[in-house]
Amino acid sequence: MSLQFYNTITHRKEKFNPISDEIVKIYTCGPTVYNSAHIGNFRTFLFEDLLKRYLIYKGYNVYHVMNITDVDDKTIKRAKKDKKLFEKLTSKYSALFMKDIEFLKIIPADIYPRATDHIEEMIQMIANLEKDGIAYLSKDNSVYFRLSKDKDYGRLTNLNLSELKSTDRVINDEYSKDNPQDFSLWKSWDSEDGDIFWDSPWGRGRPGWHIECSAMSIKYLGEHFDIHCGGVDNIFPHHENELAQSISVTNKQFVNYWMHSEHLQLKGDKMSKTQGNFYTISDLISKGFLAEEIRFVILSAHYRTKLTFSIEQCSEARSAIQRITSLYNRLINIANRNLSKFKLPSEYQDFITALDNDLDTPKALAVFFKWIRSINTKLNNDHDMNNGEIYGGIEFLNIVDNVFGFLIKENFAPQEVHSLTVEREKYRRTGDWEAADQIRHKIYELGWIVEDGSDGPNIKPKK
Repeated sequence: MSLQFYNTITHRKEKFNPISDEIVKIYTCGPTVYNSAHIGNFRTFLFEDLLKRYLIYKGYNVYHVMNITDVDDKTIKRAKKDKKLFEKLTSKYSALFMKDIEFLKIIPADIYPRATDHIEEMIQMIANLEKDGIAYLSKDNSVYFRLSKDKDYGRLTNLNLSELKSTDRVINDEYSKDNPQDFSLWKSWDSEDGDIFWDSPWGRGRPGWHIECSAMSIKYLGEHFDIHCGGVDNIFPHHENELAQSISVTNKQFVNYWMHSEHLQLKGDKMSKTQGNFYTISDLISKGFLAEEIRFVILSAHYRTKLTFSIEQCSEARSAIQRITSLYNRLINIANRNLSKFKLPSEYQDFITALDNDLDTPKALAVFFKWIRSINTKLNNDHDMNNGEIYGGIEFLNIVDNVFGFLIKENFAPQEVHSLTVEREKYRRTGDWEAADQIRHKIYELGWIVEDGSDGPNIKPKK
């Protein structure tokens, strides 16, 4: 199967054909830095990391831009009209976001443009739209996009303007898609903005949210690029409006593939700051969870299905991560270091086929864990594995880690611990529990714990 992705704008899976053989260009909507990003936001960021990792594994060079939204309605409201407090606030939460992505092993973007550093580009884009009659100045000196000038508006969300009630205009960034409206490109200053404003041909004010991403994506990726990602809540109005204004100003396609991840839910509800039902990464760290465990919970569900998050899932993920790490350590310790050739296990191709099919992570991981069970069974029953099989297994584990980021490589158990574990298994199979317990105690004294599971022993460091 060739690599294919579900394209939001066409509502079907499509074969991935990059614009250039040289590089794949991706734009992802980053955080709005008025507060800490929550685990629901990170579901989208982890999906995008998976996409990027898999494209890299498939041999593509990837250039990734993720914006930082550091001016919008929410940031200004949180800063309480004070520009110094505003800048301090957005810098603080930008830094926290960078700390969180580092902890989660998310591969950094090539560039993180901040909206406030690109006001000039936004003003120029709005001026071009105004010159073409697509944007207009209102009586209060705000500038709006004229929906009637875009005959294909609604192309991303499959809206039919003729069947919907259309109202005059909206100054807010978010609104109902049942009432499509001329949306703001430039918001004129009012007293609620305090001293947070920029000068423009239309007077003091600030950009609308949607124009920010158009200006920054076009500046760094060009007028036509490969993939645009975000969460499903970005589809309307943000991405719909971004698409409309970008096509209108360039007369080009803008983006080939639109990809969106579904909501993360907590007890059946969408996780959100406004509802107060969310966990931050710091919350999960304080509960003792590792990055690999969080990644496992998020990435084991398909990115286009809703996922209900719970603390219990992280606890269950711990067992899965230990199984992966334990097998990796086990194979490393029995491998002959002189091998130069190996063959990947047959399950590898099924794993790749699943991921080629719109990143079908549940199926790919089912294949992977079935393989883990089969290898552990061989090792537990003293079945010989030649060095080529062992190295093929190690390489398969490395490939899975390159794509998913699940492996904890710093917890290598020494050869002595693995040898004792194998010896203990022999006593367990013969029912000599006293001898098995004595060996468990020896392993504990060496600083390691053995936990018995259905797939064999898991070895982890003693805390």
